[in-house]
Amino acid sequence: MNNDAISTALTAIRNANTRKKATIRIPATKMAARIVQILAEEGFLKSAVKQRDNGKEFPDVSLRYLGKKKDPHIAVIKRISKPGLRVYSDHREIPKILGGMGIATSPTSHGLLTDREARHKKIGGEISCHIW
Repeated sequence: MNNDAISTALTAIRNANTRKKATIRIPATKMAARIVQILAEEGFLKSAVKQRDNGKEFPDVSLRYLGKKKDPHIAVIKRISKPGLRVYSDHREIPKILGGMGIATSPTSHGLLTDREARHKKIGGEISCHIW
């Protein structure tokens, strides 16, 4: 089993986008739930609803597609900082993804933040993933 909850959640979303699935269920961790919440707030996902099954919570994620061909709304979802190689950045060095069209998530001392929130609050941290 994979011990990296962020990679597991991102890979599940990437694979579901490739297969053009409507909804998926992601293993529940606080970090994965927060990433899904951020993606829903930023408009990359339709919705994210917590469901209970056998005493465990799972976020059920509804994916978003464009047009009749069902082109995925998320073009690229990429893990940056990995357990074997952590990538940290100061608030001035946090990258702007596609000139602000995409987002970078960063777990900080104030919780998981998007790149815009981290720059606004002047908080640096680990760059976990890029999404556009």
